[in-house]
Amino acid sequence: MYTQDVYFWRAGAIATVVFMCVVLAALTIDTLRQISPGGARVPSYDVINSAVTYQYDTSRGEYLPKIGGEELIFGHRYTEDEASTLIAKGKLVIQSRACIDCHTFFGNGGYYAPDLTRAWMDPVWAISPGPKRAERLAKFLTNPLRLGARPMPNLKIRRDEAEAVVAYLKWLSSVDSNGFPDRFGAPGAN
Repeated sequence: MYTQDVYFWRAGAIATVVFMCVVLAALTIDTLRQISPGGARVPSYDVINSAVTYQYDTSRGEYLPKIGGEELIFGHRYTEDEASTLIAKGKLVIQSRACIDCHTFFGNGGYYAPDLTRAWMDPVWAISPGPKRAERLAKFLTNPLRLGARPMPNLKIRRDEAEAVVAYLKWLSSVDSNGFPDRFGAPGAN
């Protein structure tokens, strides 16, 4: 009988491992395609030259990033390479200051301070749309105000580092994260 045959079980195990490796490879390739900059869900880095807002999508039942017309930050139009370099620098600044210890990015990190997934569109900065928003964020990062029960410490961020972080946060806000955080941008939800 087959159930007593060692070769039967060995062949079954090998076939299962091979099949699952093929499935895993296919899923990995698809995932990389979905999360790579320049795709349908993750805009290219030069999106920092455009307006980023949120709009309710009735077909999906959630608020999604909407990329609009030109809205330069710090009075400069960034090429794809410049934007990529700037955003990489912003990410390194965030990592070097361990921002994830207190803040959340796409649901990962600490819950002590605000979620930064949509920081560019946070209502706190909405009083200054466009280029002024970038300036206010950069100024806050270089010299944080001590407001509220959980003040942000002064992390000694230089102006060039603050501009890079602002670019990273603007790009991050443009990523379609399947409606996360929930109801962000909805009237009365923030």
